[in-house]
Amino acid sequence: MANTRVAVVRAGGYGSPELCDAVERALDLLGGLEQFIPRGAKVFVKVNLLPPPSPPERAIITHPAFAEAVLSLLREITPHITVGDDVHDLRSFEVSGYREICARLGVELLNLREKGFTEVEVNGAVLDKAYIARAVLEADVIVNLPKLKTHSLTTFTGAVKNFYGVVPAGLRTRFHGDHPRPAEFCQLLVDIFSAVRPALTVMDAVVGMEGAGPANGDPREIGLVIAGGDAVAVDAVAQSIVGLDPLRVWTTRHAHDRGLGTGDPAEIEVVGEEVASVRVEDFRLPPAAGEVLGRLPRILTRWATQHLQARPVVVPERCVGCGACVRACPTGAAAIDGGRARIDRRSCIRCMCCHEACRYDAIELRTDSVARLIRSLEVALHRRRR
Repeated sequence: MANTRVAVVRAGGYGSPELCDAVERALDLLGGLEQFIPRGAKVFVKVNLLPPPSPPERAIITHPAFAEAVLSLLREITPHITVGDDVHDLRSFEVSGYREICARLGVELLNLREKGFTEVEVNGAVLDKAYIARAVLEADVIVNLPKLKTHSLTTFTGAVKNFYGVVPAGLRTRFHGDHPRPAEFCQLLVDIFSAVRPALTVMDAVVGMEGAGPANGDPREIGLVIAGGDAVAVDAVAQSIVGLDPLRVWTTRHAHDRGLGTGDPAEIEVVGEEVASVRVEDFRLPPAAGEVLGRLPRILTRWATQHLQARPVVVPERCVGCGACVRACPTGAAAIDGGRARIDRRSCIRCMCCHEACRYDAIELRTDSVARLIRSLEVALHRRRR
């Protein structure tokens, strides 16, 4: 029963001393932190820092105070801790408060693209291979700190979907275009999850997001810490709390059917608070999934999503031919030609590693008019709902 045990503990607000106590109690109910993390282990902590930069009070990201509560306990058993996510803008670390808490605790804060990505075998339902962040693959143990939120495409985003952030940004956009149907896209998410399964998941459900998540919904106080060694079971319990049938949420259903975790509430032992006592009866689910792209035929969806992600472009007059971009590129798309960098559009996966590596501002990220039009339409749709 150890893998299917999920702890549900009431928690105070992010500024309250009770939050640390709640996190510790949740872990104690699971048998203690050392049941999951060996002493001295190299730990990677995956948080949700969905771009663009967001302050924690908007409930878009894993709250830094929540992460600090978990990290403080981890520091007692290992000094080898890296906290990270793949972010487009390094201001995310300042705006979110993560730069401050990681400096205070003495743990590494990493933008995943800084160390690049490695292609690994997945053998999933959709993907045969995938590029996964090296920092994640090199860790002895992965700890997952997702945020409880709705999602306009997948209905719910939590423990399983949090690992979409360990693949390059360009591939994330491409996958959305190639697999726009929710059931198929969720199979892809489960493929990625299968390659990086965490030892421990501690979900930030103190304040979640309802409505048009994952970034345009509304904060909703839930007041809970939800934790377990089975990330799929953690999602299932969280979904039950907000009024969803877990086996009707594609990520949970697929992971359960593939034996990657337990998604059936009848097979999960909940310790701490009973689900019925903390259920949020009027939690608002997301509007119809897909938004602008979901309204387009599949062939147009693929075309449109190709334009949404910024593309790295070399600025020749600034390039010194140092080769940093070549060393950072996981696919060989970047090369030096005639003393200047060039990027092959056909093999570029838009992971932005070259942009991250360049110290001469010689690689810019550019979008086109199609991307600007789609973004404007999305904003207009969200405003109409308000």
